[in-house]
Amino acid sequence: EIESRYQNHFDVVSSNIPFGDVAAFDVSFLKSKDKVKQQASKSIHNYFYLKGMEGLREGGVLAFITSQGVMNSPKNKPVRQWLMDNSRLVSAVRLPNNLFSEYAGTEVGSDLIVLQKDSGKNRLTQKEKNFVQSERLSSGVFNNNYYNDFKRVIHTEGFVDTDPYGKPAQVFNHKDGINGIASDLRKMLEFDFQENLDISFFQENTSSK
Repeated sequence: EIESRYQNHFDVVSSNIPFGDVAAFDVSFLKSKDKVKQQASKSIHNYFYLKGMEGLREGGVLAFITSQGVMNSPKNKPVRQWLMDNSRLVSAVRLPNNLFSEYAGTEVGSDLIVLQKDSGKNRLTQKEKNFVQSERLSSGVFNNNYYNDFKRVIHTEGFVDTDPYGKPAQVFNHKDGINGIASDLRKMLEFDFQENLDISFFQENTSSK
């Protein structure tokens, strides 16, 4: 429902976005010559990423919490490639399954992904190349290459189990609950923002408006 005049408009787009194979009726995507936009409109989570990026001005920041499927699924590789071609990877953190258990009574794997819009970028860093790729592990679990060494996963324990659909899944928990998760996440985000967020790039594009 966001009007076209709000493209390249916002400084920040942030949400805990929905997930599922639910199509989004957006004429601009359905009729787009961009095949990735056409694909993204068929899944609400992918649609949110591309639509959110459209709404950002250059240098603006997108921060979404979403299901691990966006990062893990081989079918989403074109979407991840599009995101890395049009933004800088500021941070991607795999959150523990017990993150929401204290408040929402549910245990689910999720990722926090932070991107800075840069439509004119012409190369990918090694971390961004890893972000695009996912592979099937010996356990049968599909995992994004960015998380292969588990350093980007907030957890104190991890094991292989099954998801709600009976498929193999990696499960991560943090024994110190919400306070321990918050402490570890803060350290990781502070480092990532200092290293990867280009404030001057944002200011240049803000001052030109």
